[in-house]
Amino acid sequence: MANSPQAKKRARQNERRFAINKARRSRIRTHLRSVEEAIESGDQAAATAALKAAQPELMRGVTKGVMHKNTASRKMSRLASRVKALGA
Repeated sequence: MANSPQAKKRARQNERRFAINKARRSRIRTHLRSVEEAIESGDQAAATAALKAAQPELMRGVTKGVMHKNTASRKMSRLASRVKALGA
């Protein structure tokens, strides 16, 4: 357990950041799920709209340090190719 004032403060900050990061991760997953559901339904217009909404959320997660840049890019690329395949 934290004993020094500095360690106590760090513990408080860590709890706060954990809650913020957890909410941000959840929001990203929700956006990704909406894209997945649109792809499953076969509606390319809805899938494209969901993908456009998910893109900035993913990149915001990168800038805030919630996920790695390459991970977000990989997810975006795979989703974009699946959405594109709906139209073919």
